[in-house]
Amino acid sequence: MPEPKYKRLLLKLSGEALNGGDKAQVIDFNILDNYAKEIKRITEVGVQVAIVIGGGNIFRGASVEKSGIDRVQGDHMGMLATVINGMAIQSSLEKHGMNTRLMSAIKMEQVCEPLIRRRAIRHLEKGRVVIFGAGTGNPYFTTDTTAGLRAIESESEVVLKGTRVDGVYTADPEKDPTATKYSQLTFDEALSKNLKIMDLTAFTLCKENDLPIIVFDMNKPGNLYELVMGGEVGTLISNQ
Repeated sequence: MPEPKYKRLLLKLSGEALNGGDKAQVIDFNILDNYAKEIKRITEVGVQVAIVIGGGNIFRGASVEKSGIDRVQGDHMGMLATVINGMAIQSSLEKHGMNTRLMSAIKMEQVCEPLIRRRAIRHLEKGRVVIFGAGTGNPYFTTDTTAGLRAIESESEVVLKGTRVDGVYTADPEKDPTATKYSQLTFDEALSKNLKIMDLTAFTLCKENDLPIIVFDMNKPGNLYELVMGGEVGTLISNQ
């Protein structure tokens, strides 16, 4: 059997992707089940997986100021939403036979472990899937930034950003049929072209720590496996 290209990675998932575009439901459990199957397939070839998942299907802290809710309060509400999604994906992964740990940047020991970096790395070394919840634990930071930070802390080799599209395009392919896909970009090129891949803080973290990002379609079966085995999937953003 061929060796995977990456030994340890961080998978960034969108919370909004969990409802399948249907705002009437919070979580589509079929999507969650499909994600679990895809993740299990790469753990079976020895890949160590950490996960950061957003909370936008439940609550977006950055969008509540107009409603009168304090931004800091709203961001903490958003962090709790990521823990709910983390618990959901943890349960789905365990249903498929994987060992997991949900770690939170905000203390809530009844439902998840406190985030301790060395313990997280140890879990990964033992083959457990580690889910990082509650963002960075601080307001004003996105889960994209959390993904970059936790990837660096956990000594991951790459951030895989799972989206609904198969990479980075010159324009939004869902709105512009003439948009063309990039197979590879440098961080500087992505910044100069003002491509909305991740927020600037997350991007800067990855750039300064030489941590590549791959944007790919998480909803296409087999994509994640093909990517970690070295296939040309999605768009690679790096310093090279």
